[in-house]
Amino acid sequence: MEIFKVIAFAFIALFLSLLFKDTRKDISIQISLVAGILIFLFMLPKLTVIMSFLQTIANKAHIDVYYLNIIFKILGISYLTSFSAELCKDAGEGALASKVEFSGKILILALSIPIIIAVLDSILKIL
Repeated sequence: MEIFKVIAFAFIALFLSLLFKDTRKDISIQISLVAGILIFLFMLPKLTVIMSFLQTIANKAHIDVYYLNIIFKILGISYLTSFSAELCKDAGEGALASKVEFSGKILILALSIPIIIAVLDSILKIL
């Protein structure tokens, strides 16, 4: 199973990161960064399969592709924000991590406005 590969790779990266943490903190951070990027790249094909599946379901349900694209953007922002904030926390920059998370939340809220309007319009049509 692929999760065992990811976990094994993560543990190897963790061991290397801990090995250098006391002597060379800069290398430790770089190991964590590269490991995170490689794990993300390893999962990218799975994300494309999921996106394709969701798009197929949306087409069958006659859901506007515009809204589906917004949802994909929101998911992308949330994953990238979480990943970036964790990297900042690993580097000891908790304040910067908080700013990244705050920015991600604002961007998600801004992107969700058309969906909120559509839901409210649907509610008003029902009433």
